[in-house]
Amino acid sequence: MNAHLVWDWNGTLLHDIDAVIEATNASFAEIGLPRITLERYRELYCVPVPLFYERLMGRLPTDEEWEVMDDIFHRHYWTLAGTCGLAEGAAEILARRRYEGLTQSLCSLAPHDQLIPILRTHGIENHFLRVDGRTQGSHSGKSEQMARHVAAMEGIAADRMVVIGDAVDDAVAARHVGAMAVLYTGGSHSRASLETAGVPVVDTLEQAVETAEALVAA
Repeated sequence: MNAHLVWDWNGTLLHDIDAVIEATNASFAEIGLPRITLERYRELYCVPVPLFYERLMGRLPTDEEWEVMDDIFHRHYWTLAGTCGLAEGAAEILARRRYEGLTQSLCSLAPHDQLIPILRTHGIENHFLRVDGRTQGSHSGKSEQMARHVAAMEGIAADRMVVIGDAVDDAVAARHVGAMAVLYTGGSHSRASLETAGVPVVDTLEQAVETAEALVAA
């Protein structure tokens, strides 16, 4: 029995961490927060995102601050996203699995109406049985969206699914639906942060796929 892979997008299939840091610092500047380095970002980042800001500010942002920061972040990020490439090996892995008849889908907190065009730009949309981007607010984690995604995957049991992502929240979402998870160090979290999730942590997407298959086989 092979694994059904549920891919994350930002920081996993899309190598966009530099764009994320630039957009984050643009949003920080609007409310007087100092710039953040990649290392500091990976040390502190968490989902829901307001909790990430609480770690930096010592308090949760007000509703007004959150709206300003979220708007500026996304405005800068989507200007930069088109310059981002796929993670190393991503295109080849996705194409190979489709050719071999193995199943995969994508569940992301990126806005759905912006996610689909960028998948088409990279020529990978047809590799997935299903693609679900965010259609609601961006202040919460992925668990409920993952539940909707899994419920729509008819004929594929959750215990065959392995979520591959770059954030602890991906492992939380997998656990929420009874799936397994493998976390990848190329995105938003440090290895030390990812290891707190209690799931396998790997440095390449090829290792992530191999580990996912081993989890299901076991």
